[in-house]
Amino acid sequence: MESNFFTIAGHHVVINFCESEVNNMGLLPSFAPFRSERPAEEPLLFSLTVDDNLQPVKERTLIRRFDTGNGNTVVYLLSDGGYQFIVKDIYGQECSLLICHNHFTECYCALNGNWTMRSFGLNDALMLIYAFAGAFHDTLLIHASCIGYKGKGYPFIAQSGTGKSTHSSLWMKHIEDCELMNDDNPIVRIINGKPFIYGSPWSGKTPCYRNIKAELGAVVQIARAPRNHIERLPVVQAFATLLPACSSMKWDETLHDRLCNILSAIIATTPIYIMNCLPDEEAARVCHQAVACPQKEPTESPVAL
Repeated sequence: MESNFFTIAGHHVVINFCESEVNNMGLLPSFAPFRSERPAEEPLLFSLTVDDNLQPVKERTLIRRFDTGNGNTVVYLLSDGGYQFIVKDIYGQECSLLICHNHFTECYCALNGNWTMRSFGLNDALMLIYAFAGAFHDTLLIHASCIGYKGKGYPFIAQSGTGKSTHSSLWMKHIEDCELMNDDNPIVRIINGKPFIYGSPWSGKTPCYRNIKAELGAVVQIARAPRNHIERLPVVQAFATLLPACSSMKWDETLHDRLCNILSAIIATTPIYIMNCLPDEEAARVCHQAVACPQKEPTESPVAL
């Protein structure tokens, strides 16, 4: 068995490959910047064993089917409290079978199809595991495009197609000292009561896989509008805005409670804004002025890990 260790947002994970001619780290090129040594004492966030001989559990209860934006995933509850997932691509092809136990710390996966299907199925399985295992450790995946600016990270959230990546590109073009941290799934982690944002191996269609960390400066919801205007959201509205942007199984009471606790910690320490805007230079400058300039700006860049 081939074991591969990674550190993602400070959490250690291991991916094991049973002997196979088709399953190996070549399926996960985006994980290369996160490769690490086997941790001597620190615990693993999770282990995933990839074994195409894995069979689906028959004693199961269908929970739901949901659209991930790149395909559909079927979720089953197992009799021991674990979960079973069937990950399908946009063509409805079954790419991976994922079985998780013990709060997602022990996971097993079987892959199917050609290289593209296997790579997609494995990446999606790992993203699901990380999101759900992370919830037990004050960590969440957020669907956002994130800019790093003078030591702080600013994720832009929005419904798909609304313009979060466009807004990031406007910052990159018109605001000096900006860098793209991640364009689809950055990670937020609470450490000693303080939120930090990290790059991740998952970045949608933009190949931005950076092992990087910054203090969370603000979260901005992007909304299309005929003019550029930004305002800070009150607590209740901020919570309602953040919740849909986070990866979680909201039907699982334990996971949902932990997600809500993480969001509460973020809102208690971080301003949440809504930016009603056009896709133009003024929008970037209005947003930058509101979320970044009033604060005392550190001089360092986001930290490479």
